[in-house]
Amino acid sequence: MNLERLLADRTRKIEFSGIRKFFEMASGMTDPCDLSIGQPDYDAPEAVKQSAIDAITAGKNRYTPSAGIPELRARIADEIEASTGVRSNVLVTCGVSGALTLALMTTIEAGDEVVFLDPYFVSYPHLVNMVGGTPVPVRSYPDFRFDPAKVEAAITPRTKVLLINSPANPTGRMLSAEEVAAAADISKRHDLLLISDEIYEKLCYDEANTCPLAMAPDNTLLIGGYGKTYGITGWRMGFAAGPERLIGEMTKFQQYTFVCAPSPAQFATLTALDTDVSHHRDAYRKKRDLVCRLLEPVFEIVRPTGGFYVFPKAPASFKNATAFCERAAKDNVLVIPGGIFSGDDSHFRVSYATTDAMIERGCEVLVRLARSSGGG
Repeated sequence: MNLERLLADRTRKIEFSGIRKFFEMASGMTDPCDLSIGQPDYDAPEAVKQSAIDAITAGKNRYTPSAGIPELRARIADEIEASTGVRSNVLVTCGVSGALTLALMTTIEAGDEVVFLDPYFVSYPHLVNMVGGTPVPVRSYPDFRFDPAKVEAAITPRTKVLLINSPANPTGRMLSAEEVAAAADISKRHDLLLISDEIYEKLCYDEANTCPLAMAPDNTLLIGGYGKTYGITGWRMGFAAGPERLIGEMTKFQQYTFVCAPSPAQFATLTALDTDVSHHRDAYRKKRDLVCRLLEPVFEIVRPTGGFYVFPKAPASFKNATAFCERAAKDNVLVIPGGIFSGDDSHFRVSYATTDAMIERGCEVLVRLARSSGGG
């Protein structure tokens, strides 16, 4: 069999996640200091776990409606309406990645363009390529702000989607209300779908996140999820909320792909939504303050306002961020080079979703390497 002939051209545009290289490094280390992980270090609340067990025991193990169980969809719609004033149609998805995949499948054809800020979540360009679209990253260094002029300059007649992420991975930066309003305005003036990825919305430390739904309800698709908030990343629980026609078309695609989100997890998510986990946000705010206090004297950083990442600039004594991260790995500290999230390999991602002791240990090594000469 000639696989080269059989494989679709799209496979050549998709790369294995560069993050996996650093995960594999950890397997060969003794007592690694892992500041690379992209998931919370706390477990699901006991009540939520018990709810999933109860659902399984009660036989709630079969397919649900493709759009999700009605009571969960209604509950999500209620919460969105309470925060935005907009009553949205809701689709329960297999994580935020599932929601974004369905949205792109529904809207993007060969050659259509999707605009987003650089740095970006690692999946964005690959998902666009998977559906035959053209990813259009807009450079946002050095402050990672949404610059309306830069974004508008990237829009062409082939642009269909403007994708924003707040709070953002890998920068940890939350868009201001003014920046979100600018994105909403651009989407309306250019007749674009504005996809707002708000997976870290419950992990905002200084003020509430601004959602564009109230500003551009006919143009906005809100996607979010529960894995980061409740420590259930493996359950793959997400949602999409937006205009009725769009949600209907996405549901049609879900019928033939994911079929439905995991049944027991849907019922357990109802319990999760009644469970207070604000103490985790408070703990992560303190971790944010700790990592900033340790790194700011030496590294150039934009102080994160949400999520659990900070994105410092690599020391000038190193060739690039990859060289710095590889050197840190030799000292048993794992951080992720920014070239995985960007066209630039100038910064690196630190996750503070770990213990304070691990943060202190890792930052001590990073600071020592930055202060040493001969980085290479």
